[in-house]
Amino acid sequence: MAIPPFRPSLFRFLRDLAKENDRDWFQANKQRYDEEVKLPALQFIAAFAKPLEKLSPNLVADPRPSGGSLFRIHRDVRFSKDKSPYKTHTGIHFRHEAAKDAYAPGLYLHLEPGNVFVGAGIWHPDGPTTAAIRDAIVEDPAAWKKAAHGKAFRACWDLDGETLKRPPRGYDADHPFIEDLKRKSFIAVANLTEKDTCAPDFATRLARDWKKAVPLVRFVTNALSLPF
Repeated sequence: MAIPPFRPSLFRFLRDLAKENDRDWFQANKQRYDEEVKLPALQFIAAFAKPLEKLSPNLVADPRPSGGSLFRIHRDVRFSKDKSPYKTHTGIHFRHEAAKDAYAPGLYLHLEPGNVFVGAGIWHPDGPTTAAIRDAIVEDPAAWKKAAHGKAFRACWDLDGETLKRPPRGYDADHPFIEDLKRKSFIAVANLTEKDTCAPDFATRLARDWKKAVPLVRFVTNALSLPF
């Protein structure tokens, strides 16, 4: 899989952006952003399409500059006390073809200085989606155990995300997977390093790690009556 890895210059730009997070600085350094962050990310997305298809033909690698797999660098500050205009990380989301937004089953890559990780599953689903996944866990706990607590999966991945303090209404508090039923997101995370992403075999490693997370993504996708 001859896919170029990311370069240290991507992380250098993001470090500089974190120090000078304002529009004037960004406009003065926009060529750096385009060349060191945006273009490499879009090239990676396009090149990863074939390995992604082997994981699931229903997950999409969309290399469009806007509206595709690459999250925009601009922050939505409308409801935030932090008015910094730009994100200080790069996010790539290979989501299901039926998705209308980022709150959908998929695979995620987060590139941030000192905080590099990959994710799998579904983040912050809406109420009906959350209920459908919880119901699927109740209906087939053995399948959930295999998907989210299997030995190969847990050797690489950790379930993550916010949880309710109490069992959700309508679910048995004594259910063997009650802690999972309390989850607000059904995601798994594996931590990496900047060095990992810049290694020649990064794409190979990423595909291998994501393959171990396929059972989880398949479970939540099937719970929503979507093909995986």
